[in-house]
Amino acid sequence: MLRFKSALLAGIILISPACSEQSVQTSDIATVPAVAETDSVGTIGDDAADDPAIWRNPEDPSQSLIIGTDKKAGLHIYDLRGKQKSFLAAQAVNNVDLRTIDQTILVGASDRSDPEQPRLALYTLDVEKAALNPLANIPAGTGEAYGFCFGVLGEDDLRAFIVTKEGGIIDMSITLSGGTASAEVKRMFKLETQPEGCVVDDRTGMLYVGEENVGIWSFDLNRDNPAPVGFAVLKAGELTADVEGLALAPDGATSGYLLASSQGDNSYAIYDLESRQFRSRFAVEDGDIDTTSDTDGIDMMLGDFGPDYPGGIFVAQDGDNGDGTQNFKFLSWDAIRKSLDL
Repeated sequence: MLRFKSALLAGIILISPACSEQSVQTSDIATVPAVAETDSVGTIGDDAADDPAIWRNPEDPSQSLIIGTDKKAGLHIYDLRGKQKSFLAAQAVNNVDLRTIDQTILVGASDRSDPEQPRLALYTLDVEKAALNPLANIPAGTGEAYGFCFGVLGEDDLRAFIVTKEGGIIDMSITLSGGTASAEVKRMFKLETQPEGCVVDDRTGMLYVGEENVGIWSFDLNRDNPAPVGFAVLKAGELTADVEGLALAPDGATSGYLLASSQGDNSYAIYDLESRQFRSRFAVEDGDIDTTSDTDGIDMMLGDFGPDYPGGIFVAQDGDNGDGTQNFKFLSWDAIRKSLDL
């Protein structure tokens, strides 16, 4: 039986078309300073950096790693100071996520190199070398691959969810055996307009998907044919289109928070998972490390990551890094919670 020792989650939100053009004032948004930022991605002068994923080193949390996509070039691996450890060239990888399965750290990414054929790119993470090793590249369904997240149903049913630009959500069962990987499409869901960000709460079997100009939907994966249920909508002072990255901060068996990138006002919205109520929002402080803007992907993981991140780490893509090319910013979850009184 596969034993899943860690889960990494990426998040999503619902938005109302009627509100998508509203301008949101940012004066009431709490600001939190970034602790570190990564080296810029290699693609210069273009929209390139997109989505991060976090691997926590259980033996030495300060030696944890951050994976970040350059959707024009490939996958970067950074340490917690933001210094690049390695780079793997890959065509058009967009969103990234990971899971630890027994002794294998499996990394997955949506491969959008063929606009008519979604593909799932799979890698293994070599933590000693801080490098990725290609494992498989698997086609599934139709359309252009865009969003991606892993999920675990029950104890050992590893699923991969590819979100297409056309609104499709492809649910694939992943099997690892003898150093190889295979996938089987189990079912498909559909939203009306373009989604991207997704995240699975392994505790509850809930999938959250962001429809960029509509909002955040939830799907109960415990059902045979789950229908989308609205989770959050665009609202001035809370969430502004586009809805982009999603991430989870779980607490106990079912509680915690869903975080979402509110791209239109350069902030991050926080929702209570159980009540589905908006709790607060924050932005990255413009200080010694510059702020973030036009954020696409985010990720969040609780736990000890060393003295700079004792309670957890939040990672956000920065769409405008001044004179540098795009990169990723790291924040302390403890600092976020203190700033928002969570």
